[in-house]
Amino acid sequence: MRNSLPPVPTKLPEIEVSLTHRRGAPLAHLALAPDPGGESHVEPGAGGKSGDVHEIPGGTSPRWVAGLGEGGPRDYRTAGAALARAVDGRSAQVLLPEHVTAEQAGELAMGLLLGGYRFKVSTEDPKPALVSVRLIAAREDLVAAYEGQVARVRALAAAAALTRDLANTPSNVKNPAWLAGTAAKVVGAVEGVTVTVRDEKWLADNGFGGVLAVGGGSASPPRLIELEYKPRGAASHVLMVGKGITFDTGGLSIKPAEGMHLMRTDMAGGAAVIAAVRAIAELKLPVRVTALVPAAENHVSGSAYRPGDVVRHYGGRTTEVGNTDAEGRMVMADALAYGIDRYRPDVVVDTATLTGAMKVSLGLRTGGLFATDDELAARLVAAGARVGEAWWRMPLVEDYATAIQGELGDVRQAPGGPGAIMAALFLREFTANRPWVHLDIAGPARADKTYDDVVPGASGFASRTLVEFAASYGS
Repeated sequence: MRNSLPPVPTKLPEIEVSLTHRRGAPLAHLALAPDPGGESHVEPGAGGKSGDVHEIPGGTSPRWVAGLGEGGPRDYRTAGAALARAVDGRSAQVLLPEHVTAEQAGELAMGLLLGGYRFKVSTEDPKPALVSVRLIAAREDLVAAYEGQVARVRALAAAAALTRDLANTPSNVKNPAWLAGTAAKVVGAVEGVTVTVRDEKWLADNGFGGVLAVGGGSASPPRLIELEYKPRGAASHVLMVGKGITFDTGGLSIKPAEGMHLMRTDMAGGAAVIAAVRAIAELKLPVRVTALVPAAENHVSGSAYRPGDVVRHYGGRTTEVGNTDAEGRMVMADALAYGIDRYRPDVVVDTATLTGAMKVSLGLRTGGLFATDDELAARLVAAGARVGEAWWRMPLVEDYATAIQGELGDVRQAPGGPGAIMAALFLREFTANRPWVHLDIAGPARADKTYDDVVPGASGFASRTLVEFAASYGS
């Protein structure tokens, strides 16, 4: 019997971020001042390497100076994250000099909100690293601009934190039904969002052969999580699809034991999509968004699918299975075909921890992007840049596309060749020539050490980009 734990929505809303202004002479430079409230006092320093934090001795309450490096967006975000970790369990004030823009204040807030993130399954409720923080503007007329930016950043940071929570949850708790139930509770409570959970009977009745094949080896049956946000007057409709493999043994093509424990995060793409929809609705963006998360466990048993099987997907297209550890593309194919057929979206974006090859290509901090349209690719890269997530466009090499064509079935799942490109070409077969972008986040979805606003474990990568990408269609 599985352990029973409550859903794990982000604790981020418990962190209070408020804004005020400094009365008296404006700050020309960053300087230390006593904290009238008696709380811990924090200020970013005018120089020093970003992320370097030093405690200043003396005074009635702790004080710190944080380096801002060259003062770029990433420097402000890194400084905020470092300060959140230094304050640890206390409250703080941050004095902002007059030259700090609203965007820079937002980046600082992003770091403050995410830098102290923690996840632990325990008998005690986790305590936030930073209880509250007050940003103090140099002039009263700056407060409104700062507040607008920080409100947006709070939604983005909450999306990243929820993505981390879902991906970090251990898989003895997180099966497909748990993920679906948590999405319904956490996202379905937001005004304007409808969440529908499809069970294994519905999946069988509607021909989701890929999801059923991958989930067939597990005692926990698969689910399809369907989220809809339909604001009035929306001019564009974006379909988001996220891989929701709640644990991946590799199936009969079993993975090595080393590193398998990390496969609890193999649904990070689905988590990013779920969290993005919540943020999009909370921000009331004027764009219609439909999101699909095919959720399954890829396990080893007598009912597991096999290399050599031919699987029929939603819509009738068939796939020759070559490697049961290439399960992500199997469930994504069903969801893409279904979403496009039912909803007729203007643009499609899918997100998945899909291939180890992408980690080899781009490492652990940059996401891989494949797109059928130059403008679409540029829009996605620009969205990521605005929220601090890096993407690199990869080629859909047409010379390789013939290798996808099958002999026993319509297409081949794992034909060999450059792994990330072949996986993308496979998924393209199910997009019905719609404008489509595929995000492979196998590298940056997980972190093995602290950097910027990221801590070890699930990083929350892609959630912020998806929100900003949707926002670009509503402006």
